[in-house]
Amino acid sequence: MSELLELFWAFARVGLLGFGGGPAMIPLIQVEVVDLRSWLTPAEFLDAFAFGNALPGPIATKMAGYTGFQVAGWAGAAAALAGVTAPTIVAMVVLFALYRRHKERDVVQRFLYGVRPVVVALLALVVWDFLPTAMNPPDLRWGTWPLWPLAAAALVLSLRTRIHPALLIVAGGAVGWLL
Repeated sequence: MSELLELFWAFARVGLLGFGGGPAMIPLIQVEVVDLRSWLTPAEFLDAFAFGNALPGPIATKMAGYTGFQVAGWAGAAAALAGVTAPTIVAMVVLFALYRRHKERDVVQRFLYGVRPVVVALLALVVWDFLPTAMNPPDLRWGTWPLWPLAAAALVLSLRTRIHPALLIVAGGAVGWLL
């Protein structure tokens, strides 16, 4: 299979199975990109994920574009972006039409109740997988101890204030640069 077609299908699977939106797609992207195809190393994936979160827009499309570009240049970025977005667009239009017609049905409500905790668990898995790399980067002159209070401060500020996540990301980058 050509690289472009492989990129398209890898990200189409993510687009088809990524219930819950961009953040819920990250574990699926990680499996496709790191585990199955070794297009990126775990550290490269984490760096792309961190950098992508510092930019506006959906994380799944940023990860698709970045990975596609790394694998096959601009054509690869286009193939991966088409793969991750086309199934979602088609599914959203078709399924939303069905949802509007049947949203009050008990079976639909029970299905959604079951999906929500699975999405949360998948996000927790991403955090768990990224934690060792994120909290133990090499060559910090002060060691890694400042990273834990930094993470705690970002969590508290996220929960207690309406501070924009972009400001937290920039502040974290500034602290990392100082360290």
